[in-house]
Amino acid sequence: MFNEKSLVLYKTRPALVTAIGDKIDISVFGGEKLKVREKDVELLHPGPCVSLDLHEAPPADSVREAWELLRETANGGTSTLKELAELVSGSFTPQSAWGAYQLLQDGLFFTGTIAALRARPIAEVEAEEKKRAIKKQEGREREAFLEQIKNHTLHFSAGGLEGQKSDDVSPQAVFRRFLYDVEALALGKSEKSRTMKDLGLSETPEDAHALLLECGFWTPFVNPHPARCGVSTVSAAVIPDPPPVEERRDLTDLPAFAIDSPWSNDPDDAVSVEIDAAGSEGSGAPGSAVLYVHVADPASSIIIDGSAEKEARDRGATLYLPEGSSRMLADECLSLFALGLTDDPSPALTFKITLDEKGEIAETEIFPSLVQVTRLTYADADEIIKSGAGLPVNAAAGVKPVLQKLCRIAERNLERRLDVGAINIELPETHISVNKTDGKVTIEPIVSYRSAEMVRECMLLAGEGAGLWAERQESADRKPWLAFPYVAQEAGDIPNEILSGMAGSYQLRRCMRPRSLSGKPGRHWGLGLDTYTQVTSPLRRYTDLLAHLQIRSLLRGGTPLNAEELLARLAAGEAGAQATVQAERASRAHWTAVYLSGKKDSVWEAIVLEKKGPRWVCMISALALETQVALKSDIKPNDTVKLVLKSVNIPRCEAIFSQAE
Repeated sequence: MFNEKSLVLYKTRPALVTAIGDKIDISVFGGEKLKVREKDVELLHPGPCVSLDLHEAPPADSVREAWELLRETANGGTSTLKELAELVSGSFTPQSAWGAYQLLQDGLFFTGTIAALRARPIAEVEAEEKKRAIKKQEGREREAFLEQIKNHTLHFSAGGLEGQKSDDVSPQAVFRRFLYDVEALALGKSEKSRTMKDLGLSETPEDAHALLLECGFWTPFVNPHPARCGVSTVSAAVIPDPPPVEERRDLTDLPAFAIDSPWSNDPDDAVSVEIDAAGSEGSGAPGSAVLYVHVADPASSIIIDGSAEKEARDRGATLYLPEGSSRMLADECLSLFALGLTDDPSPALTFKITLDEKGEIAETEIFPSLVQVTRLTYADADEIIKSGAGLPVNAAAGVKPVLQKLCRIAERNLERRLDVGAINIELPETHISVNKTDGKVTIEPIVSYRSAEMVRECMLLAGEGAGLWAERQESADRKPWLAFPYVAQEAGDIPNEILSGMAGSYQLRRCMRPRSLSGKPGRHWGLGLDTYTQVTSPLRRYTDLLAHLQIRSLLRGGTPLNAEELLARLAAGEAGAQATVQAERASRAHWTAVYLSGKKDSVWEAIVLEKKGPRWVCMISALALETQVALKSDIKPNDTVKLVLKSVNIPRCEAIFSQAE
């Protein structure tokens, strides 16, 4: 079958037979010499073949004619490689045999094997030709796109695909599809990008973001960080049932106040206090007191492993972004469960906390209630506490002493916690907002209000009281405490000497260890509390909702989750919550960079915090932004310096400053 100098096929490559024995000696194109078995090669031409330089393409016209002839033959187009070579080239030679084999491999006109090939039907050939023409055109377009990108001559109109007409054939419209893989990389939906690779750029989300900005495919107002963190920017979809009809304690005669920032629109906690003759006036110690913390009650209708609970568990927390919020529970839950949105009484879960003469919790009672809630901003509450301004005389006479007593309770609770080693850190905070209409970014420093501290301490008392209450309940798995989402924190390594001012707060923050969630009680070192949990934001945090579900189960006489069941749900909720925190932190950095991008050479006042290598960590209070800067040698912590903005890198969320002259 094989002769010396026969042309054979070896692993899709042409080869020349040089000797025949127990095995066949062949010379493969490129000079490689091999010994192979007979079954490893296939005859293309019996020879003699004097050279493997066979790359002579057959004429295109003759190829099509051969296809048409074979397609019309009586045997349905079946033929051999020899017949195809003769039809295409007029003779059967090693060159024409190799050319015929390449036509078979190409697959446009012919299919099958060397011994039995056939002409493809017209419809198949036309479809393949159309497909190849499109691919060829796409290749030309891609080359043109890459060339314009490299030359920095391609720029898309702002807004991505928005406003593009379906019949738009401009280069910008044609080239958009070549950036989709770049966009997927920038959004964290892919780890690879052919376009980035073809351009010789690093396949990182930051470099992809930079390319999209450079060519105008994205504007600076595209925030990729939620997508990179895998969190949804759309609120939960499952709408739970309204609060069921049940027995609730009527507390509508007890003034209740939901106090929050002016931009907050999801009030889920309010505070009240019992006023008596001994504690209604003055600024001294309040003695024993009864504090009420009223909390939204979604657990009244949400059930463990129900659709709403599972959706909240997956998210872990409400995502708060400068450009908007996506809620852990459906938007409709606000009208069902939030406090004080209408003039009607609000259903709540009330934590009644009795404080003894030392300000410590003597008793905690938890029950469903109806409360009449008045909403106030921190600024309004502070003004009322101070002077009663903004209220009618009769109303001020009733509200002012309530808020004042709440403040005294809060101040005493803070003193109590500090006395046992609680850590108080005061660093600047800002509120960032993005106007969706004009894209304007606003950064406002968050003012420190007395009423904000008061609300914080009341919420801490509610968390401590709920933890103590849970410790005293019978456990489903015979533990000496109820399985509950307790929050603990190990002690940090505090330096012997703490600096004063903001530099000291920065020192303390760096010493803080992460909190931990557990199904059993543990000390929270930073708060100075032996037992602590969070129960005051069930519309915003899954752990709070889970605590409410455990409470509700007990109050209804049901069987709460055991430790194993609780921990499984805690782990899932915490994973979602951590992704939410990452998205919020990265988004704040992004919008800060966008805000600064048009402010090159602007001057900012900063507080010096700590030396780090050759540079100093500084805090720009107006932005709540930490930055590292090389400063003059006579600088020390807590000094005030002027910094000038030198550059901004939006994809990397970086702003570079230097000390002003």
